Amino acid sequence: MKQSLIIVTLVILMLIPALSYGVSEAGLVYLLMEPGSRSGGMGQAYVAQVDDAFAGYWNTGAMAFSRNTQFALMHTNWLGDIFDDIYYEYFGFNTYVEGTGTVGFNVMFLTYGEQDAYDEDAVFLKTFSSWEVAPSLTYGYQVNRHLGVGGAFKFIHSDLAPEGTGNTENDLKGQGSTFAFDFGLKVADIPILPEEWLPESKLNLGLNIQNMGPNIVYINEEQSDPIPLNWRMGFSWQVWKDELSRLTVNADMNKLLANRDHHWYERVFRDWADQSLDEEWNEIIWGAGSEFSYLNLLSLRLGYIYDREGEIEGVSYGAGLFYEQDGFRVDIDFAMQPGGDLQDFNRTFSLKVSF
Repeated sequence: MKQSLIIVTLVILMLIPALSYGVSEAGLVYLLMEPGSRSGGMGQAYVAQVDDAFAGYWNTGAMAFSRNTQFALMHTNWLGDIFDDIYYEYFGFNTYVEGTGTVGFNVMFLTYGEQDAYDEDAVFLKTFSSWEVAPSLTYGYQVNRHLGVGGAFKFIHSDLAPEGTGNTENDLKGQGSTFAFDFGLKVADIPILPEEWLPESKLNLGLNIQNMGPNIVYINEEQSDPIPLNWRMGFSWQVWKDELSRLTVNADMNKLLANRDHHWYERVFRDWADQSLDEEWNEIIWGAGSEFSYLNLLSLRLGYIYDREGEIEGVSYGAGLFYEQDGFRVDIDFAMQPGGDLQDFNRTFSLKVSF
């Protein structure tokens, strides 16, 4: 039995890493599509700086320092120069609960549009939609002035093709579900230079271990796929901040831990050294960027991403407009991100509200 459009769907799934990651042994790579155009303009370096409702994805430990109610939204026709029906959606929310911490919710959704299924004789069977979704519950707790920790629980569902798209003898199952946990940690506002040298010069550190959970099963356990367990860490240096402007410099590194021979709880530690040193080093993705904000109105961003395994290397850039009054703030952000071999740049927009 051959289902041509299921194959097309799987090919698209292999292309998704070109959005931000190299092809790997993991499935569900959409879980690593970083939301937010602020981060996109800075080479996807955001794990230590994040301070908005995208923190449920980037670092739940950063949620701990929020005392507001925050919303974040992103809607993007990803790789829009090539595909007109691949859409990525993200919605995030978090709010501070006195005496408890910061609680939140987010959902990631990716649709591949409608597809036609044919049998082995090229006879049309039906039209179906392919999509994947991951809703998450998130929590952050501030341990002390400088330390925040957090976690997320996510349900993951992949619906590439419904059962019954072909002949029942050899039919493939294109649906699967699993779950995962994230762990986040942020060390915030560490003074590193005397105030008389640079006002409010502070360092933040961030760590986020994403997608710790069992494999996803489409056909049977023997053919299950590990989900993309990812180790992300970095720093954010607020070089200075005064009444008129602020300059921040960030850097992140990501390591995808996806060895099929190990359980997920083993991969967290063992997959750093299951290959040669050169191979392990080449799989690390580096991102760096900076943000300059002026007059509580405009932010300009510049970044660079280096993904040797995924053959993505180049400059990202973006800008943001924001309005703030009496504790209410609205941000509109835009970014141009390297698209690898598929297209020169991926254009993204995002919206944030805080009050």
